Amino acid sequence: MSSPDAFAPGNVVDLARRIAGLPRTGNRWLVAVAGAPAGGKSLLAGMITAAVKAAGRPARAIPMDGFHLDNGLLETRGLVARKGAPETFDAQGFIHMMHRLKQGGEVVYPLFDRSRDLAVAGTASIEAECDVAIVEGNYLLFGEDPWQSLKPLWDLSVWLDTPEEVLRGRLLQRWLDHGHTPDEALARAERNDLPNARRILAGRLEADVTFAADDIRV
Repeated sequence: MSSPDAFAPGNVVDLARRIAGLPRTGNRWLVAVAGAPAGGKSLLAGMITAAVKAAGRPARAIPMDGFHLDNGLLETRGLVARKGAPETFDAQGFIHMMHRLKQGGEVVYPLFDRSRDLAVAGTASIEAECDVAIVEGNYLLFGEDPWQSLKPLWDLSVWLDTPEEVLRGRLLQRWLDHGHTPDEALARAERNDLPNARRILAGRLEADVTFAADDIRV
C-alpha cells in the first residue's frame, strides 16, 4: 500500500479513491478501522465504504462486535462486568474469519444486536465479487495476544483518534439511550468502557493512517 503520507489526513474521499484503485487479485483487500469504544468507528467505516462504492468498487463494512461472547458464558467466567474487554470476545473465531475473508469468496458472519445485547450468528454475508472489506472494531490494532496476529492481515490500517472527554459523553448517552439511570450510565462508563479505552490506547499498534474524530471530512 502507499505510504501514509500519500493520504490527506481526515479526507475520506481521497482514502476511498486509493482503495478503489487497488488491483483485483482474486483475494480480498482488508482495511482495518480501529479505535476506542464510542469513538465513531462504525460511522467512519460506513463513510469509507460508501465512498469506495461511489468510486466504482464493491465494498462492505464488517464490524467485529458480532464476536462478543454470550452473556451466559460471560457469567460463567465472571466477566459480565467487563463486557467489551478483549477477553470478552471470541478472538480466535474472529481471527479465523479474517483469514477466510482474505482468501476471497462468500463469507457469512455474525452481527451484534445491541437492543438485545447479544451476537446473532449468520446475520450477514459478503459476496464473492466484493473484494474490499472495511473491518471495524476496538482490537484490530491491539498489541496483546492473540489480537496482534491480525496486524499482518491488514492491507491498510486506520486509527480513529477520539479524545477521552468525547468518549465519556458518548458512552453516557449510549447507556442512557438503553434505559439506564444517569448513575448507572456513569458507573458503566467509568468502571468498564473508559478503562477498556485506556487499555486499547496503551496497547495500540501503529496505523497507516490516523483520523482525528473532529477532522473527518469528505
